[in-house]
Amino acid sequence: MISQLPATMPVAVFGRRSVTVEDRPVPALEPHDVLVEVGHCGVCGSDLHFVIDGWGRPGSIGGHEWSGVVAAVGSEVTRWRVGDQVVGGIHSCGSCRYCRAGRPTLCTGRGRVGSGEWQGAFAGYVREHEQALNRIPDGLSPRVAALAEPLAVALHGITLSGAQPGQRVLVTGAGPIGSLVTAALLARGVTDVTVSEPGERRRRLAADLGASTVTPDHLVAPDWPSSVVEEPFDAVLECSGRASAMEAALGQLVQAGTLVLVGAGIDPPRFDPNRIILNELVVTGSFCYDADGFADALELLAGGLLPTDLLIEDDDVPLSGLLDAMEGLAAGDIAGKVMVVGPIRHHP
Repeated sequence: MISQLPATMPVAVFGRRSVTVEDRPVPALEPHDVLVEVGHCGVCGSDLHFVIDGWGRPGSIGGHEWSGVVAAVGSEVTRWRVGDQVVGGIHSCGSCRYCRAGRPTLCTGRGRVGSGEWQGAFAGYVREHEQALNRIPDGLSPRVAALAEPLAVALHGITLSGAQPGQRVLVTGAGPIGSLVTAALLARGVTDVTVSEPGERRRRLAADLGASTVTPDHLVAPDWPSSVVEEPFDAVLECSGRASAMEAALGQLVQAGTLVLVGAGIDPPRFDPNRIILNELVVTGSFCYDADGFADALELLAGGLLPTDLLIEDDDVPLSGLLDAMEGLAAGDIAGKVMVVGPIRHHP
């Protein structure tokens, strides 16, 4: 049991293609808040956009793919106790039209992505409302449990794709989120999975997961808007965020197929509306999670059905190594999920 908390904690502060480690005050708790000591926090593609591409607010603290241990609870908290192992969860009001419809990640109470005063988990401690936490199942490593958030993102994309066993599915982009999508599809019995990826290291990871692999130049566009390629796919999950990949993905679908845009990018694609109309294609975005996404992700991780040894990079990094990890991920030199070790637990 933690008897006394420090007044300050190390944090990684985002700038334009810069990350600096500073000391900031440990967040104070409202009655229904929980303070969690961060153990591991994964590096997300959105973190790359915030730092490398300049989407984020300078001076902000990112990191939302975390696991940790409850260090303190607010005066009205009854569900959690100091020492509980937890991961983060969905932030939603629970009462708007989207929350009531089971789509909490469209909650109208959420702020604009990358804005506001929210503080992430690239820090010693993170403060969360008691309702936004999920208990780590017994026997599940907290390091592996930190995959729950990105896995929930992957599962949401799969839900929207409608992919079922016996169908052909294409995943474009084999970075950390594309690899999780691939692994989750295979774990759910969708065995005819092809991954398109230009980088050799990431393509090799996709093959190790059990997928067939191609390079993007293999994805030849049909010669007419109403035409279909020779071996089309029932669904495509686009995970790279690249405009060229989004455009190529649309041309790989069967009639009435579904393209799910999972990866976010700077440059918008140019779609041929005639292809969408004549083939009655569905094109949809995938933002965050199913309503039960974290529970499903933790169950899948606890069941041991995912090759997490392949999905997570072998070496964790401290806060001081975060920018180098981001650069490596952006360049495609790193294939798996990078885990940043919580600074309280890290010993140089």
